Amino acid sequence: MKTLVAILVPAFGLAASPALAATGPFFSLHNSNFVVLIAFLVFVGILLYAKVPGRIAGMLDARAAQIKADLEEARTLREEAKALLSSYEKKQKEVQEQADRIVTAAKDEALAAAAQAKADLKVSIARRLAAAEEQIAAAEAGAIREVRERAIAVAVAAAGDVLAKQMTAEGAAASIDAAIAQVDAKLH
Repeated sequence: MKTLVAILVPAFGLAASPALAATGPFFSLHNSNFVVLIAFLVFVGILLYAKVPGRIAGMLDARAAQIKADLEEARTLREEAKALLSSYEKKQKEVQEQADRIVTAAKDEALAAAAQAKADLKVSIARRLAAAEEQIAAAEAGAIREVRERAIAVAVAAAGDVLAKQMTAEGAAASIDAAIAQVDAKLH
């Protein structure tokens, strides 16, 4: 690299030293400040000729318009998201209220069913108690009747035995005649 620089610098005569860079008249091609000024003006002229500032401004305007459109779209999407969120919150609230109503109705139905079951059980128990009391009363009546029948049978047998022992043939005939007279008086 050093050899290449050593060959090219003396061949073109472009060797400049810092002490000689800004010497001499300003409007000379040997003055580096003047050369840099001309190069800069040519560069700016090329940029203006190629309408680079207009293109840069157009690109910046397009970018600003794109950013503005993106912001507007983001704002619109945000509003839609808010509306959608409020819609979902409203639906969630309605569903929660409906679930609460269903739970309340189910509890009420369960309580009503329990109350009905208690009432049915009370009626069934009352019916069974009444049936048991009737069976007990019937059994008591049957036992009393049986005891009475047995007592009557025993009393009749005892009376028959007593009468048979005390009664004579004349007394039996008189007793039968008296019984017939009594029946005849009651029937007529």
